[in-house]
Amino acid sequence: MTAYDAIVLAGGAAKRLGGADKPAVRVGGRPLLDRVLAACSGAGTTVVVGGRRPTARAVTWAREVPPGGGPLAALGAGVRHTSAERVLVLSADLPFLGADTVAALLDASGREGVEGALCSDEGGRDQPLVAVYRGEPLRRELACLAAEHGGLGGLPLRLLTQELTLYRVAVGPLASFDCDTWEDIASARARIREHGTVLDEWITAVKEELGIDLDVDTGLLLDLARDAAHGVARPAAPLTTFLVGYAAAKASGDGGGPEAVAEAARKATALALRWADENETP
Repeated sequence: MTAYDAIVLAGGAAKRLGGADKPAVRVGGRPLLDRVLAACSGAGTTVVVGGRRPTARAVTWAREVPPGGGPLAALGAGVRHTSAERVLVLSADLPFLGADTVAALLDASGREGVEGALCSDEGGRDQPLVAVYRGEPLRRELACLAAEHGGLGGLPLRLLTQELTLYRVAVGPLASFDCDTWEDIASARARIREHGTVLDEWITAVKEELGIDLDVDTGLLLDLARDAAHGVARPAAPLTTFLVGYAAAKASGDGGGPEAVAEAARKATALALRWADENETP
């Protein structure tokens, strides 16, 4: 993937949330900020502009001047800590932002004749805080605006974006979904518990919580749990999958791996089926 740095804006008063610490609000068991940081884990340097707080991975911290000075002031503070040719800029309240959207923005920002790329939602609205900007034009325009207005505090983002040649990346309703109100938070929490997404969301949350960077075939493990539950006894399902994980870690010597998990699951599944056959054989 193209080398890039990231700036995550995590300040603001969150007035529509009653002044709550919005980046720390949990959706799917994880703070909104950590969900955004997971989507930009490939950044060379990640700068979070806002108050310091525990995060799932290491970041560089910065504060806008003046405090509460708005997104342009925050960008000005964050960009000082970046050096990559491209800068990913995100707000800290995007619960469904994925690495695929980040990749699409990076790819689009490389088009000839553009100075960046931003998401455009289904209503055709630009999302300048879900965007990739080329570093040199971004720094140039921020400096020009600061000189013209005596600083960046309180200035609207459109003063920046209207001066840049930007490519619009059309995205679905979730990619740029942000959480401005408690109704938005409730909607996000309900959506990740929907039948089609809850398992992926849960596995991702568990891996983040345990510090595991491992892609496994969840279908394989679910099939194993089913065979163990039906062929042996219901409590055998979680215990068997735990033992498979332990065996995979022991086999690899360094936290397991997809191949080790698959091999351990294959052996355990075969055992469960043999066990079941014995019960059915007269």
